[in-house]
Amino acid sequence: MAAKEVSIVIQPDTCSRAYSSSHDEWIKSFLSESTLGNSTPAVPKIRRVPRILGNIESNKKCYEPFVVSIGPFHHGKPELEPMEKFKIPLTKQYAKECNASVIELYKKVEEVAGEAKKEKHGELKMKSHDIAFVRRDIFLLENQLPFQVLMSLMFKELDQGLEMIDKFIMRSRPQRPKKMKYFFQKYFCAKRGPAEAEDKRLNLPIHLLELVRTNLSDASAFDPKQTSTTRDLHEKGCYLTGEWCSYRSAMELKTVGIHFHPSKSHRFSDITFKSTGFSSQLSLPPIHIDDSTKSMLLNLVAYEACPDTADDFGVTTYVCFMDSLIDNPEDVKELRSKGILLNFLGSDQHVADLFNEIAKDLVPNPYGFVGVKLSIEDHYKSKIKVWMAEWKHTHFSTPWTILAFGAAIFVISLSVMQTILAAIQTYLTAHPPLGK
Repeated sequence: MAAKEVSIVIQPDTCSRAYSSSHDEWIKSFLSESTLGNSTPAVPKIRRVPRILGNIESNKKCYEPFVVSIGPFHHGKPELEPMEKFKIPLTKQYAKECNASVIELYKKVEEVAGEAKKEKHGELKMKSHDIAFVRRDIFLLENQLPFQVLMSLMFKELDQGLEMIDKFIMRSRPQRPKKMKYFFQKYFCAKRGPAEAEDKRLNLPIHLLELVRTNLSDASAFDPKQTSTTRDLHEKGCYLTGEWCSYRSAMELKTVGIHFHPSKSHRFSDITFKSTGFSSQLSLPPIHIDDSTKSMLLNLVAYEACPDTADDFGVTTYVCFMDSLIDNPEDVKELRSKGILLNFLGSDQHVADLFNEIAKDLVPNPYGFVGVKLSIEDHYKSKIKVWMAEWKHTHFSTPWTILAFGAAIFVISLSVMQTILAAIQTYLTAHPPLGK
């Protein structure tokens, strides 16, 4: 049986037209998306915790509210229901204390206040530990309110509203930066021209968490163009230099003559290094460590990891730097004895674990504290400084050794003086002065 011939005819023009058509559509789509991408997209006011951070099991609870939901992400959760009963009476109380036009402006408050008028509530009683949890919850990344909402609620009583927020942050975070005391007055209430005032209002913080971050870290401190030395500017960070910046714990630094001192400022970016003869001084900002510290730092770090936020990673870099100094309780004890770590959490081991857990999987800004790191390396490379520090640490590590050394010097000095006097007396006896 003869094989049946099958002929396949390919029409090049048809395939070409089909390919060309689909190709043209893809190009148009690509150009359309590119054009849309040129316009500045709207930045979300409230963000989710980045997945890479939220998936760390030991830290998950630090991103979730304990008692109250402020933003939409956690609203309606059964475990937060007990605090919902406070929202309506608190809204009523706030509306009563403020001008009625606040309710007229903010329609949501007007609706809730209308419902609140139908109910009679006695004096609000909230337990002290609930208040502490509320202060914690209000600084969670996923539990924020846009700052514009807060502004709209206090547009008539601006000074009082700003003072209220200022006091709230002050009580929530003890030992805040001194400059923050008049932050709101500087931002809104100072007399200035219309253009400057409008510029300030256009650059409002997105929410309270960003406001806290702005006041805890100076972005210019991590900008390579703003570094104070030529060396920092050209070498551009320890990660990008030819020399290696290794990490050493606080006790290791102390052993080689690097001593710790609290900075005058409480901003995380204010870390400095000063060489003083055979020893050096590393100044670090004091920080309170309590039950809310881990949650606060993790949410600040999570906010820095979000897209469309400042890329200085100031808080992240600070946490990584502290983690490099703290390996065990002895490191915490050393920093605590110098007034840098104010421990209200528990044991020194708990504080060490806190920084080690927070810094897990974090990547600092390569320009962060580059001058400090390079200065530490220079100190380590100085054999004389290291030898003097180790000798001092070995022989004068306690007050008793210092007293013993002083006593020995005193005794030796007396012996030398006694020997000299005896020699003089012997000489005078053998060679009496003329005339005697």
